[in-house]
Amino acid sequence: MIRLFLVIALLFTSTFSFSQATTYNVDDLKVSWENTERNYQNTNQSLSVLTFENVGKMPFPASGWSLYFNLTNARIDEKDALKAKIERVNGDLFKIVPLSGFEGIKPGEKQKIQILTAQMKNISRLPLGFYLVWDQNPTKGINIKNSMVRSMVNNERQDMDIAANLYNENKIIEDIPAEKLTKVFPSPVTYQETGDDFILGADVQIISDATFIPEASMLAAELSNLLGKKILVNSGGAAKTIILKKDTISGDENYRLEVSKKEILIRASSPAGAFYGIQSLKTLLPAQAWKGQSKNIRVPGVSVEDGPRFGFRGFMMDVARNFQPKSEVLKVLDVMALYKLNVFHFHFNDDEGWRLEIPGLPELTEVGSQRGHTVDDKNNIVPSWGSGADTGVPSGSGFYSRADFIEILKYARDRHIRVIPEIETPGHARAAIKSMDARYEKMMKAGNLAGAERYLLHDQNDKSVYRSVQGWADNVINVALPSTYNFLEKVVDEIREMYAEAGAPLSTIHFGGDEVPEGVWQKSPAVKSLMESNPEIKNPDDLWYYYFAKVNELLKKRGLYLSGWEEIGLRKTQLDGRKHMLVNSAFVNDNFHVDVWKNSPGSAAEDLPYKMANAGYKVVLTSVTNFYLDMAANKSFEEPGLYWGGYVDTDKPFYFIPFDYYKNMKEDDAGNPLNRAVFKGKERLTEFGKSNIIGLQAPLWSETVKTPERLEYMLLPKLLALAERAWAKDPKWATETDTLIARELYNKAWSEFVNVLGKRELPRLDYYSGGYNYRIPTPGIIFKDGVFEANAQFPGFTIRYSLDGTEPTLKSKLYTDPVQNKGPVIFRLFNANGRGGRAVKALE
Repeated sequence: MIRLFLVIALLFTSTFSFSQATTYNVDDLKVSWENTERNYQNTNQSLSVLTFENVGKMPFPASGWSLYFNLTNARIDEKDALKAKIERVNGDLFKIVPLSGFEGIKPGEKQKIQILTAQMKNISRLPLGFYLVWDQNPTKGINIKNSMVRSMVNNERQDMDIAANLYNENKIIEDIPAEKLTKVFPSPVTYQETGDDFILGADVQIISDATFIPEASMLAAELSNLLGKKILVNSGGAAKTIILKKDTISGDENYRLEVSKKEILIRASSPAGAFYGIQSLKTLLPAQAWKGQSKNIRVPGVSVEDGPRFGFRGFMMDVARNFQPKSEVLKVLDVMALYKLNVFHFHFNDDEGWRLEIPGLPELTEVGSQRGHTVDDKNNIVPSWGSGADTGVPSGSGFYSRADFIEILKYARDRHIRVIPEIETPGHARAAIKSMDARYEKMMKAGNLAGAERYLLHDQNDKSVYRSVQGWADNVINVALPSTYNFLEKVVDEIREMYAEAGAPLSTIHFGGDEVPEGVWQKSPAVKSLMESNPEIKNPDDLWYYYFAKVNELLKKRGLYLSGWEEIGLRKTQLDGRKHMLVNSAFVNDNFHVDVWKNSPGSAAEDLPYKMANAGYKVVLTSVTNFYLDMAANKSFEEPGLYWGGYVDTDKPFYFIPFDYYKNMKEDDAGNPLNRAVFKGKERLTEFGKSNIIGLQAPLWSETVKTPERLEYMLLPKLLALAERAWAKDPKWATETDTLIARELYNKAWSEFVNVLGKRELPRLDYYSGGYNYRIPTPGIIFKDGVFEANAQFPGFTIRYSLDGTEPTLKSKLYTDPVQNKGPVIFRLFNANGRGGRAVKALE
């Protein structure tokens, strides 16, 4: 009888919960996540409180649901272990499942759960993308519209400490009169002002050698927009001319620029050189000219001879983690071209998305480009980085059509930017794997076994267990499958056809190669069979070299060379009972180009770029310490960006010394002063190694980048420092052996650089290509002798402040002298266009 009563009670409870679930309006559920303690119990953990609030008129059920969200890690605090549990779904997707201790929530009431995570050092680590799934309808996710995520920790003291450090750093900056600044950017090899200015008006004509007509036409179009009248090319009869002349000048990208009262003359031996001469001419123009419709523009008289230090000056754009529209890609190419960057590394696939249409493989974009709630990844892949329950929503979902990509290629081609496509493999490939799984199922249903298996990327009988750095358990392609190479050949050939149609150069394809986790391929029947038939493969680790040897041959047959992250040139070796990654000599003579990002102090890889260059690999310095643009600018909780690789502000890429970066490395990964003992015994770059450093590259990974505005905030002005270091000759401060003299030379160069940015280039970017949302720094602030003093990283920007606790606006008081006030003082920096940065409250 008792047993029957319990069964009836259980049925009643489950039926009651289901009834509530089917009638409760999720829009009446308010979810808030509040980070309450940064260093919980003196550990590297944060404590947060998740609050469920019922703002509706019906009770919210105690069970029968799961709450999904994106975060890097989380677990229920033991105090609330009976209320709920947290499960990782995959990657950064987690769900909270209620337990017996979770009570139903009556209308107007709340229930709280305490959660532990890794330390949340800034806003980019807070959870995103909350949505609810009812147990009775597991395929349907419902976004929580009424959600809030914030930190309850008071960060004002931290911000003041950061402001004080900035103040001391900014003290070395001299305010240089605008007329004394170099007016060509990046810094040219030689530069001289003559005082013989050219007045650019609607009566100007462009005269060009036939070789440079495309470049001349682009210049004419830009000047027409600035002057409000159509500028002609080679029409004759103009009193004032801009001349593009083919001449015997050494270096394909070199040029000479002469501006006199009568004419502007650009000489070069190739279209690329003429193009860069034009970009220098554009930076000669005052920033206000880019507002358009000027009658006359004064161009300073100069004599310039110039050419780049490195032939590879690159930017990597990740559109897989979060998608960016085609218009933003073109805008990025615009700013790259202006500052003479010539390589666009296009990271279009990863675990979280495949973003390029491949004819014949529609599932790659039908499934792999769409993120949303799913139980099986058959129609779309799981939400990541807060993309939410619904598919088709930017920035989680989206792709470039074949026509879009060809347009991007043509746009880059016309601006002398070569596009390197990255097919990220064998790891970081979940979107591709799940897309081909969906294709397999579709073809099997149609009874086409051969078609189903043709492009399959994983061994269906593989029982290997692994977890990638980003939390994925199924993101590695099986390199023992012949179908894997069918897939790669198909994708490569379709991409080559797009390049051919665009008339764009293609010399290499980047195949990724990084972060394949331990445990992969260990229990794959396909791998076991390959090892039995191929005696050179002695263990699963050897599959690495098998794979890249085959990819290399695939590319060589098509006249291409292989590019990848550093792992493509490394070998996993047992040493003292532990696995180490050592330089692999097997591929040194195969023209592998490696983007080496690992150089963090204390990582044992401080010298990896130099080791690989010394060994003979062609190395692109992509150093996390100085060039990862997705890193936050500083330690402020309010500053967006990641921080696992340190903090990267505009100075980091500027003070990077390519051939001796040990010399100027100042901080560890935590942003603390560096113990230089970490460089003891590290390999130095040889003269042979120097010949293998082919250039510099800055990547912008997009985990925290969801909008064009945020992309531009993270990109600029850091990208200008990369452009300076990649184009300009080796500065004197980099080679000076006397430490004090080197510091003085650096301080002078830094002052000149930030003056150019603050008074010329950033004001130009307020208007250029429609204007960019570059980051405006927070002001430096110090409390001294009873008053607050403030300064700015960029001369030419203004500081305003308020005394009433409100955020300063353009109507607030202009800072000119130290401020004394008994109440709060809030400072904020404004650019020349009146846009403000983040405000900082000053504390004594």
